[in-house]
Amino acid sequence: MAMKENGSIPSRAPEELKAVLKAVASEWGDIIKDMEEFLVVKLKGAMTNEVFQINWPTKHGGLHQKVLVRVYGEGVEVFFNRDDDIRTFECMSEHGQGPKLLGRFPDGRIEEFIHSRTLSAADLRDPEISSLVAAKLREFHNLDMPGPKDVLLWKRLRTWLSQAKKLCSPEAAKEFGLDALRDEISILEKELSQGDQEIGFCHNDLQYALSVLVATIAFFLDYEYASYNPVAYDLANHFCEMAANYHSETPHILDYTIYPDSEERRRFIRAYITSSGNEPSDAEVEQLLADAEKYTVANHLFWGLWGIISGHVNKIEFDYLEYARQRFKQYWYKKSLVLQSLTF
Repeated sequence: MAMKENGSIPSRAPEELKAVLKAVASEWGDIIKDMEEFLVVKLKGAMTNEVFQINWPTKHGGLHQKVLVRVYGEGVEVFFNRDDDIRTFECMSEHGQGPKLLGRFPDGRIEEFIHSRTLSAADLRDPEISSLVAAKLREFHNLDMPGPKDVLLWKRLRTWLSQAKKLCSPEAAKEFGLDALRDEISILEKELSQGDQEIGFCHNDLQYALSVLVATIAFFLDYEYASYNPVAYDLANHFCEMAANYHSETPHILDYTIYPDSEERRRFIRAYITSSGNEPSDAEVEQLLADAEKYTVANHLFWGLWGIISGHVNKIEFDYLEYARQRFKQYWYKKSLVLQSLTF
């Protein structure tokens, strides 16, 4: 694709993308005669898809239009159903929770570009920003989305385990202990599903780069992994992601020495519950704090399997297998701390 760029769209992006871009520009009254008029900026931080900002000059001279182009990662259909992803995306847009869908092509889609500030790893430690994220997460969990409202976590883990076994060599399967994981998943499901747990519509991929601020309102982006799950699992996901810095020179390296301490997690959970308009009791905060901490083990297993599969199917420049090793190491370590009462 001949465009001015400081990033490049993969060569596998089809000719249809050019036509859809021209159609979007035309709907806004901009006539694009030469593809050189488009400026491509590759955005960092994405690990499932490749994401680009595309600008072009408007008919008003110095002004520029912007859209976001998402090119789907290769082989990621194993993780989610793309049609379901599009339906969720459109529904989120209708709820005012995210950008609008502007166009589709076989290997991706074009989205509204939201003028916002993407959060950094450091932003998540800011109490004020953390409270905004907590309030938005509470709102997200309360969404009434179409389709089944059953917990998807355990089914997805079993599906991904089967896929990981198919892709791995015998040596790699032994390294990651894949033969033992079916029993691990069954016991986790039994033990973690006990008690009265709130089930909500969860994002399931709460890395900081998928959170943005528009003025003083937080928004979450990318809903490929979204589904109904225990809200404690999504909180665990958020806390685990605070060990990552995907914009560093080694984005696959996780630093669990900066995992939020109990007071930081407690503050987030209190803000999360309070945002609904009810002042929580200390017991309510402590229960959700404990539940979220237990669900970190399921979260490490989830992203460990994701890393193994991605390392075999996705061509994005990211050391998925080393990321998976760290997640599995943390799984076994964390399990011994927070699930000491379980018999494995």
